[in-house]
Amino acid sequence: MDYMTAKEAAEKWAITPRRVQVLCAQRKIPGAIRFGVTWAIPNDAVKPKDGRYNKNKTE
Repeated sequence: MDYMTAKEAAEKWAITPRRVQVLCAQRKIPGAIRFGVTWAIPNDAVKPKDGRYNKNKTE
């Protein structure tokens, strides 16, 4: 299995590298492995849905 770095995933998914690192730490990216201070993310991983916001907020 081939892996990409957090920076490569960030460019692919149009988000910041820090956000990718947070998603990895929260185990939202299946198959992500940490090697020291670097995250290895499978090349076939898909961008997780952003659960921080609720676009259809009803009051």
